[in-house]
Amino acid sequence: MSRAATVAGALLVGAACAAAQASERDSLAARVRQLSDSYVTAYFERHPDEATLDGVAGFHHDRFPDESPDATARWQAREDAWLADLRRIDRSALVGRPEWIAYAIMRASLEGSIATRVCRYPLWNVSQADGGWLPTVAALAAAQPVGTEARRAQVLVRWRAIPGYIAGQIANQREGLRLGYSAPQGNVRLVLAELKTLLKTSRERSPLFAPALRDSSPAFRAELGRIIETDITPAVRRYRDFLAKEYLPNARKAIGVAANPDGFACYRASIRATTGLALSPDSIHRLGRAAVAELEAEMRAIAERSFGTRDVSGLLKRMRSDRKYTFRSRDEMLAYARTALARAKAGMPRWFGIVPRADVVVEPYPAFQERQSVGEWMAPAEDGSRPGRFLLSTYDPKHKSRGDLEPLTFHETIPGHHLQGTIALERGAAIPAIARYFWSPGFGEGWAEYAEQLADEMGLYSSDTTRLGELADLTLSATLLVTDTGINAFNWTRDDGIDYIEAHTRVPRVRAEVAVDRCPVWPAQGLSYALGRLEIRRLRAFAEQAFGPRFDIKTFHDHVLEDGALPLPMLREKIERWIAGAR
Repeated sequence: MSRAATVAGALLVGAACAAAQASERDSLAARVRQLSDSYVTAYFERHPDEATLDGVAGFHHDRFPDESPDATARWQAREDAWLADLRRIDRSALVGRPEWIAYAIMRASLEGSIATRVCRYPLWNVSQADGGWLPTVAALAAAQPVGTEARRAQVLVRWRAIPGYIAGQIANQREGLRLGYSAPQGNVRLVLAELKTLLKTSRERSPLFAPALRDSSPAFRAELGRIIETDITPAVRRYRDFLAKEYLPNARKAIGVAANPDGFACYRASIRATTGLALSPDSIHRLGRAAVAELEAEMRAIAERSFGTRDVSGLLKRMRSDRKYTFRSRDEMLAYARTALARAKAGMPRWFGIVPRADVVVEPYPAFQERQSVGEWMAPAEDGSRPGRFLLSTYDPKHKSRGDLEPLTFHETIPGHHLQGTIALERGAAIPAIARYFWSPGFGEGWAEYAEQLADEMGLYSSDTTRLGELADLTLSATLLVTDTGINAFNWTRDDGIDYIEAHTRVPRVRAEVAVDRCPVWPAQGLSYALGRLEIRRLRAFAEQAFGPRFDIKTFHDHVLEDGALPLPMLREKIERWIAGAR
């Protein structure tokens, strides 16, 4: 055989091998697409409330999640099967394709859910925060689509199901007591206070009546009001009586999740599921103390430069008590947040190549929630039928500092949650569906914390007073590394947590209470802010060093945000691969 023939044969064999490998990668990618799409569809069928809150197009908004033991067991069996399928797939063959993103997000979601089964959350979710039925229903009332006959019919079906949903909560929580699982007594009292306020609120001002206020049909308003008065209100009273007479006397006195069966295992699993990081409570606790000290030094520099003092604690206390630095009214708080948001909107295009199309508006919390809340972002609808919303607690404005509100606004709106979450939602077919709707708290909250610092670079803060407020807010997040681990792993009391936060941030006591009261019923969620921020800052510093004068901040931000809220280890892998490829 001639040399030319030999070479030609080798080339043909090589081409055939390459074609076979490409075909195999295409087959794997198709399998991952099928798996992730089926998982997303099934997830929203399992969690129809989240489909409404996320504004997912194409879903009916007429059900609540079924959290009965039988339904939970069926769902867990499906999770196990999905994860087994994923583990049989070679992820390295997907690198550079959208399916790599789908694989990683789906696997992280499944592994986190399976790991935290040990917590038995449905058996003790008496919560004023995430997971509680009342915050869920109130959020749905604000997000529920209306305006057409079909949508009105879905509201009525869902509202008629609320009494059964509440009854299911009672059944689960009663079983939890039998097995030794409960929420802390303090959180039960918070929920009882919310129920008391809700039951005293007139129908027209009730959050449950919100869909009727956004619709023009008199018949719909009348029927929704009737359902609330004759069906829902008696069910709320039954739940209140159950909590007060049966649950509260048997709820746990120790506030940390470690007091529940397998509580310490639950906490370690929650850390991994929330942050994506394999960190011990002890290492997080020590990191938190170091981060607090570093931020205090930065605050000291501003205090000395702009206020002529090194007494940061005294200065923060004055900023939160001196009427010169606080608000006069609720309306003034709302106007101040809206002005800050307008500056952020104007400055956004200079720092981001990809920007959200959906608007975001500032609204106050309903009365029954405002005492136990600070602020939160609600996603816009995917079909454009509603904007994003920044819910702001205007409770007790005379004790809320102007220095705190600007960083909170940038955290929740632009360049924080609204920008990040809406970019993901609006990417459409450019990214897998799972990347549009799912998110890692470590990324999502970490990005919002990073956004508070970025807002300073963007020139958004109006004064050194608000710049100091930004550092104080970051310090508050760093204190959560200490208090969340302290409460859930090291037997801290509620007062221990509040005292630590107050000593290092001088936030109003009510804000320290809100932060601490989340730790027992939402363990590890408070860790996501500071840990995520530190990781994103580390990746940016790495990119700046690698690219030198060629570093472009818009390009970096677009690479971080373009694929949704990735688990932190996946984000790290993606950015490192981008840098290596650019080199």
